[in-house]
Amino acid sequence: MPESDKSDQDWKRDLSPNQYKVLREHATEYPGTSPLNDEKRHGVYRCAGCGQPLYASDTKYESGSGWPSFWEPLPGAVETSTDHKLAYPRTEVHCAACKGHLGHVFDDGPQPTGKRYCMNGVAMSFEPAEKTD
Repeated sequence: MPESDKSDQDWKRDLSPNQYKVLREHATEYPGTSPLNDEKRHGVYRCAGCGQPLYASDTKYESGSGWPSFWEPLPGAVETSTDHKLAYPRTEVHCAACKGHLGHVFDDGPQPTGKRYCMNGVAMSFEPAEKTD
């Protein structure tokens, strides 16, 4: 079944409680809690909900935010929408395949894009390069 056709019960079965809260309920994990913050190997970051490749490791950088940050997603990997949950609008990032909430994108990142894709680590998995060949 396509990921977009999954029922809420299917998502609860397939995801950990923390993954479900972030990916399906748009929660935010606490900063500094993701093991992916310290991941330095070459590879691909994937959606924890559906396995969609999201970011190449060579676009990851240390933003100081406490969340894994990237300056560019893989082509067609993510979509955005406007999030009005705070007093000011933010740009929410979700997986293009399963629509799971990943984090937000800001305009304070490094060149060449000037973007900071600030992602919840629990919403992603990491696949080292030796397994992606």
